[in-house]
Amino acid sequence: MPDPNRYVKIIEDVFLGHYTQGAGEVRFEREDLVRAARKLGIRLPKNLGDVLYSFRYRTPLPNSVRARAPRGKQWVIRSAGRSRYRFVAVGQVAIVPNPVLAETKVPEATPGIISMYALDDEQALLAKLRYNRLVDVFTGVACYSLQSHLRTAVRGLGQTETDEVYIGLDRRGAHYVLPVQAKGGRDVLSIIQIEQDVAMCAAKFPSLICRPIAAQFVSGDLIALFAFEHGETGIAMTSERHYRLVPPEDLSPAELEAYRVRPETGPCE
Repeated sequence: MPDPNRYVKIIEDVFLGHYTQGAGEVRFEREDLVRAARKLGIRLPKNLGDVLYSFRYRTPLPNSVRARAPRGKQWVIRSAGRSRYRFVAVGQVAIVPNPVLAETKVPEATPGIISMYALDDEQALLAKLRYNRLVDVFTGVACYSLQSHLRTAVRGLGQTETDEVYIGLDRRGAHYVLPVQAKGGRDVLSIIQIEQDVAMCAAKFPSLICRPIAAQFVSGDLIALFAFEHGETGIAMTSERHYRLVPPEDLSPAELEAYRVRPETGPCE
């Protein structure tokens, strides 16, 4: 994160300036970041939104902020409309791959020339999902990429961004919308992104069945996929699978036989 101390001082001043003891929510506006920077004599970053993005998805909030969360909770920053935000005390936030989950080997179908130049960022991860049809494999339905990096405005949230949107079709003929959030490198998946995707789908694709998906590079060619649903208590994870992309010759007859008898279904079945 660029200039971490500068970002820390700004977000800390904004939070403490609006916080009241025992509060579970702290509201603020984008302009408060500007006022805090001027008050502290800090040069404003060129992209003011990066301050918020960093603390929402990349790095922990300052200790002075985290210490004021109610017991057993932690702060997240949620959109509250155009240029409006709120710190909200919630339970678990980060979506972390289960280190002891079984792997499923998948023959690598990414073109060699793509693999030569792919990095470990979300763009490389999205490419591997597409070329290897991992969203199809994971969900059990036929999925087609509709749009990458969909940016739109949602009433009550403001601007949202989804890494990729798939449209799915199952054997009954039902249609799905599958928003995908992908993280590579050191970035961490957040439940807040899934909440935004659900709201986006409700606003833009109200007639489709929404099945939010998250993807994360675990290590090398091991990819974790997560499925979620929205219920009465909020967002809940319904499924997690780990897929390792391997050369075809690395799949043994014994492994193929084991996969054949697995009593599993996808999150859309």
